[in-house]
Amino acid sequence: MGAYKYIEELQKKKQSDVLRFLLRVRCWEYRQLNVIHRASRPSRPDKARRLGYKAKQGYVIYRVRVRRGNRKKPVKKGATFGKPVRQGVNHLKFQRSLRSTAEERVARRCGNLRVLNSYWINQDGVYKYYEVILVDPSHKAVRRDPRMNWICDPVHKRRESRGLTAAGKKNRGLGKGHRHNHQPKNAVWRRNNTLSLRRYR
Repeated sequence: MGAYKYIEELQKKKQSDVLRFLLRVRCWEYRQLNVIHRASRPSRPDKARRLGYKAKQGYVIYRVRVRRGNRKKPVKKGATFGKPVRQGVNHLKFQRSLRSTAEERVARRCGNLRVLNSYWINQDGVYKYYEVILVDPSHKAVRRDPRMNWICDPVHKRRESRGLTAAGKKNRGLGKGHRHNHQPKNAVWRRNNTLSLRRYR
């Protein structure tokens, strides 16, 4: 087994003394830093390499933290002005994952780079921390690499905003048939949790 395999096995045992201490110390460090900042190297090199990162020119790692929890509806003073069924403000779930949100925020900061992938690195009670792999599409080291220069095509601009990264595809419900992702989640929950007392039941 190579070194990366050992690191991978370590990461699988997050309740071990080593990982618990390491994650706690790193989490404290990340809290002191800016919300979005460039990392000199990936904190999980094995994971980064599996997702396409290479330690060469043109590849960049950015670290970002996203606030955990549901998404509050942005309405003034909680007034939604509609049917009673749509009056919820607090317990609404965002349709995309926090990882997808993290990718989008980093990409907004780095407009000249393309998002390749991202992965979880840490979390505490308030935040989740992710590292996002970005690629410079105008760098010669990337443009001359036959395995990587697909990302230089204009069609891959803003791919994280169009649900084309791994995190984005996961939330789109692909491969589940045409009926699966057209079911409103709230409507399904309401239907399953409403007691129906019909005459003939």
